[in-house]
Amino acid sequence: MKRGFILSLIILTNLTLALPGWAQRTTAPQAPDNARFGIPTGGLAAVYQDYLFGVVSKIKPDELVLDKTKYGVPQTIHLDRKTKYIHNGKRSSLSEIKVGDPVYVDVKTDKKTGSMFAKKVVSGVNATRGST
Repeated sequence: MKRGFILSLIILTNLTLALPGWAQRTTAPQAPDNARFGIPTGGLAAVYQDYLFGVVSKIKPDELVLDKTKYGVPQTIHLDRKTKYIHNGKRSSLSEIKVGDPVYVDVKTDKKTGSMFAKKVVSGVNATRGST
């Protein structure tokens, strides 16, 4: 009788300690539900995440001045003959860009001076839709 009681006590103790561990077992991760925010790998954010966004405030033959950038102050972007211009998804020129246009600029920063040089300037309808 005493042996049966001790055996029952050991079994109950083991079950009591094992059940919380069973509840904490890991399962395969669930796929995220992106219905509210869309697909995180597509769209405007993914396409232009490394570009500098701004609104054109001044245009000169060798530079653009952008307002409303992430820096909070007007930024001068230098242009050269290698700069590519995309307007409405097609190749264009600096003449297509007007003051007040929102643009995305792929910039290269000079490490010594901190000056920013434009490699590509994207504007127009496709810039706001996320395709290039």
